[in-house]
Amino acid sequence: MALRLHKDDPIAVALTEAIQSGDVESLARLLHEHPGLASARIEGNRGGSRTPLHQVADWPGHFPNGAAVVGALIIAGADVNAPAEGRSSETALHWAASSDDLEVAAALIAAGADIEARGASIAGGTPLDDAVGYGCWKVARLLVDRGARVDKLWHAAALGMMSRVEEFCAKSPGPTPKEINDAFWQACHGGHRRAAEYLLGRGADVNWVPDYGKATGLEIAAALETRRGTLVSWLRERGARSVAGPPTH
Repeated sequence: MALRLHKDDPIAVALTEAIQSGDVESLARLLHEHPGLASARIEGNRGGSRTPLHQVADWPGHFPNGAAVVGALIIAGADVNAPAEGRSSETALHWAASSDDLEVAAALIAAGADIEARGASIAGGTPLDDAVGYGCWKVARLLVDRGARVDKLWHAAALGMMSRVEEFCAKSPGPTPKEINDAFWQACHGGHRRAAEYLLGRGADVNWVPDYGKATGLEIAAALETRRGTLVSWLRERGARSVAGPPTH
């Protein structure tokens, strides 16, 4: 049975500090002094528990020496696919995907993390669901490069994978109007004009607001830090508007 520690336990506090400060020497000492610590359950976090590997990938991620910390925990016996307990059963890879922590995600995958593990905070899905849903494009592309299945139209649209978008739309029966609209919104989210234009031609609503968002495609494209000037201009030319008002010119 896994060791269980409350997050305020001195050992848990020292462990978290060593992990998130990137202090590999202190981490190695703790792991040596407390056998089983690498696979411990840290409790008291929003009613659930997490593992030390989750601590490496915890929001906002990008802690120092992330890959080395992952390696030290794996060597000491951490289960790379252990799920969190509580509101979701996400693995550490889900968490790395949600913060776009490329270094930690790559280290987890190299250690055998299941890229198709279920339990994401987005639709109970895979790490790719989290990466695309939260706009974490670096890890999204890493997952695809490592063989993650692009099995949803909105995945393909968000990543600008035109051949996959066309394949989904050519199926019989084809995608529903809602699937077309969601994919159009995700194409704007990812900054992919070709995909957005294609889906608009398939009947997408240029001013669609998904049930999981509060912005139109124009707003999500304009708000994010990407090279999206041409996409924003194109959307406005086609009558796209913000939720709060009429088209802008």
